[in-house]
Parts: sequence; structure tokens; C-alpha cells
Amino acid sequence: MTLGAVALLLVLILVVRLHAFLALLISSMALGLGSGMDPLKVIKSIQFGFGDALGFIAVVVALGAMIGRFLEHSGGGRVLAEWLLSKFGREHAQWAVLVAAFLVGLPIFFEVGFIILVPLAWNLARESKKSLLFYGLPMAAALTVTHAMVPPHPAPSAAASLLGADLGRTILYSVILAIPMAIAGGIFYGRWIAGRLFVPVPEMATRQTKSEGTPPPVGLVILLLLLPVLFIFAASVFGGSQLGFLGHPFTALLITALLSMYLFGVRRGLNRDQIAKMATESLMPIGTLLAIMGGGGAFKQVLIDSGVGPYAGGLLASSAISPLLVAYLVAAGLRMAQGSATVAIITAAGIVAPLVKGIAGYEPEMIVLALCAGGTILSHVNDSGFWVVNEYFGMTVPQTLQSWTAMKVITSLVGISLILAAQAWRGQA
Repeated sequence: MTLGAVALLLVLILVVRLHAFLALLISSMALGLGSGMDPLKVIKSIQFGFGDALGFIAVVVALGAMIGRFLEHSGGGRVLAEWLLSKFGREHAQWAVLVAAFLVGLPIFFEVGFIILVPLAWNLARESKKSLLFYGLPMAAALTVTHAMVPPHPAPSAAASLLGADLGRTILYSVILAIPMAIAGGIFYGRWIAGRLFVPVPEMATRQTKSEGTPPPVGLVILLLLLPVLFIFAASVFGGSQLGFLGHPFTALLITALLSMYLFGVRRGLNRDQIAKMATESLMPIGTLLAIMGGGGAFKQVLIDSGVGPYAGGLLASSAISPLLVAYLVAAGLRMAQGSATVAIITAAGIVAPLVKGIAGYEPEMIVLALCAGGTILSHVNDSGFWVVNEYFGMTVPQTLQSWTAMKVITSLVGISLILAAQAWRGQA
């Protein structure tokens, strides 16, 4: 029955082209009714699962979106990149771009961070006469890895919520994992492919725009980027009720959002109406994501309440297949089939959560990482990110497949390899 529901979900999304939110609701109902649940219990299960999924994650994603919007408006992303470039030097500009993109990518969605930083890659490529990929891929790799792997981005946050993972540990583990993933795909593969595929600076580079006014001090930008992570991490490590309150994701992100509004808004001359408008604008793009997250929670809950999930989980626990590999492959399959990393990771989390919860020897945080690593693989023509890179780098489709798509595969494979290695090491310790 579970396989049938998953097959129905894929058909609705890929063949019928139904919105993922509607597809998840229909599949949840079909799974519940098909497994013999009372029709009213199916509805209650969906209602509970939807609310349970969003009760935590909606606040985290909304506050993260606000922080990113005010940082974008202030020009803080570019001033950080330029500062790092001056510190690293032009000979190490690749690393400066990677670090800048990694920090900017912590609170900002991939597409927004890409548009903020791509002029830096254009300028470096123009001055050095090198392929745009030499600087562009490190930037793109860091942004896409943080978007897929690190909370408070929607996909890893939703996966952590659905699997009951500790958000502080998830952030810590995902940052540690994201660094070698970005370096492998951005620096090493970026250098290799740039030496074999010359991509000139596109004509659209002459149309770049800059933020109005003087950008904020770089120290302030770095502080606000890292502040919520530091709060959450401190609470996870040291505990205590007061620190636990300040380090809860709600409080940590709320404090950072309010500081962003004041320092990047009020201090830069914005009035209350303008600040309120920007905060509202930041929430508009996440409405669809929240609906999909709720749908993933509903699907997970029906799996649990129908008894199918726990039964399949028992079979998985007694088999020789690693739950990490199962999570990775489910997310990877969904990503390759329908294109969106966010949809793939959240949908896979809803499918996998009832199967892997409680399996001895596997931390939920590690399973979240496996899901996210799988969901970031193989971006191709059905992914909007593919076309963003294609357009802003001025590449043909084959060139984008050679560079961007191959880089995504490398980062994903490095990620799951390190996850499996860490799990094996823990088993021997």
C-alpha cells in the first residue's frame, strides 16, 4: 500500500503535473483509505500531521526569510564578499568567493544569494581573463549546498522537524558537512572544469544593479549572519533554562530578525511602513513551501496512523540496508524526477520518517543529512536553479550540464560518502 501511495504521488506530480501540495493531500487520503482506516480518522490524521509539521517550522522559515530580505536590501552580501576578497587576495579569490557565498547562503535562498553575488564573479572573471566557472562555481556550490543542507532553510528544517531531530545539532552537523561538499564541487571541480570549458562573462553583466546607499559595516553583517547559529549552538551544548530560551530557534531568529530590521532598516532611513512592507514581501515566496511542508507532515502522519509505516520500519530495521542509504536514495530519486530539491527533501522526509524513526544506532540528525544530500543531487532541465545558472552565466544547456549539474552530483556523492563514513566510525567507537 505504501509503494502504491508513493507511486500515486509521483504520477500526480510528474505525469498529471499537479501541484506537490495537492498531490501530497490526495496521496495521504488514498493511503489512509486504502489501508482500511476510518474515513474520518484519515481526515483527523491529515489535520494533525499538517499542523504538527508547521507548528515549529513555519516560524523558523518565516523569520529566516525576513533576515535574508533585510540583508539583501542593505547590500550586506556584496560588502562581505568584497571584504573577504581583500583579505584573501586576488590570488586566492576562489576561496574568498566560496566563503562569502557560504556565509550569505546561511539565511538567504539560493536564487537571491546568487543574484546578489554573481556580479562579483563577473568582475573577477573579466579582470583575470579566466573562465567564469573558475569563480562562479565556488559561489554556486556554496549557495546551493547551504540551501539544501543547513537550517533555517525550508528543506532541512522541515526534515529535522518530521524526523524529530534536534535543530541545534542538525545545524552543527550540516555546517561541518557542507564545508567539504562545497569545497569539492566548487573549488576542486570548479578549477578542473574551468580549465577545460571557457565561459566568457555574459552580456547581461553590463546590466548589473547595486543597492542604494552606503552598505553596512562588514563586522555587523558577519555578526547577524552568525548570531542565530551561535545562540542555537550554545543552547544545545550548554543547556540551562535561560540559555535554552535564548537559544531556541524561535527566540534566536526573532532577536536576529528584529536586529536586522533596525540595523539594516531603521538605521538606513527606512520608515515603519517601508519596514513592514519589506517584512511582508519576504513572506510571500514561502507560502507555497509551507503548504508543501504541511502536506509532507500529513503524509507522514497517515503512514504512522495506518500502521504501515511502523511495519515497514520494522522490516527495514531487521534488514542489512542502511537507513541512511534508504533516505538518500528516496530523496535522490524524487529530486531527479521532479526537479525541486525542497520538494524532494520534504516529500522524502514524510515517506522515510515513519520507517526509520527509532532504529537503534542511527541519530535522526544523520538521517536528515542523508535526505538533504540525496535531495541536492543532479539538477537538470526540470529545476529552476538550472536555468538561473544557465542564464546568469550565459551558457548553453550542454555547458550547464557539464558544469553546474556535474558539480551538484559531486557535492551530493561527497556528502553521502562522508555521512556513511561518520556512521561507520561511530559504530566502531
